[in-house]
Amino acid sequence: MSLLPDTLTANDNAFSEEAGQCAVILEKQCAFAGISLNRKQLRQFGVYFDLLTETNKVMNLTALTSPQDVAVKHFIDSLLCYDETIMKGKKLIDVGTGAGFPGIPLKIYDPSLQLILLDSLEKRLKFLQTAVRELQLAEVGFVHMRAEDAGRHKTLRGQADVAVSRAVARLSVLAEYCLPLVKKGGFFVALKGSKYKEEIAEAENAVRILGGSVTSVKEVELPGLDDGRAVIVIRKTKDTPSAYPRKAGLPGKSPLGSIYKEH
Repeated sequence: MSLLPDTLTANDNAFSEEAGQCAVILEKQCAFAGISLNRKQLRQFGVYFDLLTETNKVMNLTALTSPQDVAVKHFIDSLLCYDETIMKGKKLIDVGTGAGFPGIPLKIYDPSLQLILLDSLEKRLKFLQTAVRELQLAEVGFVHMRAEDAGRHKTLRGQADVAVSRAVARLSVLAEYCLPLVKKGGFFVALKGSKYKEEIAEAENAVRILGGSVTSVKEVELPGLDDGRAVIVIRKTKDTPSAYPRKAGLPGKSPLGSIYKEH
């Protein structure tokens, strides 16, 4: 039996019927996945659903807008990368956050995170600022910058305990975006799709050059889907050479692994 109806009072943040459906689905499917959400968190996810879908009508944030899709393919997908041993109380940067995934779901789930949302589009960050304010999330920062530029910025380079990304770029490209932002001994966590094994092999040289080492690959399954997803954890074992990240646009056009195959 869902806890959600008992949580809604006149003093709660009001949200739509669809948002309520999303929260009910989220509660049920999270339980199956071994993730426990309290009443406050369920309300926050309901409010987030409304903010996302309403803003999406005037700004391209997501192609997924049904309660089922948002609950499973956005919220749960984000939460499945959470690892208390490396994230709790840590400074975490979400690289290419887009509509806030996985950063905002992770922050709702673990309020102790010191979250930085990095994106190259200012209008998306304005949406995220509104969302963070409405969700009453503390210790959240916003950076309007390309990842390549952020990795060279003195206030960001080597400062994060954890970098996470659910961006669509290949792992070899994401590694050049993310590893420079992580301090030595920290972690880069990538959420990848069905071709993750191919991407790991392709990115081996790039990860090594950038100072990282793959420490774990956890296969994850979204409720009702069997599409071979995985969470890849890369530990930063040494400082990233000063030559990286390369200038904006170059990592995507010429992935690091492809130009250093002999190293």
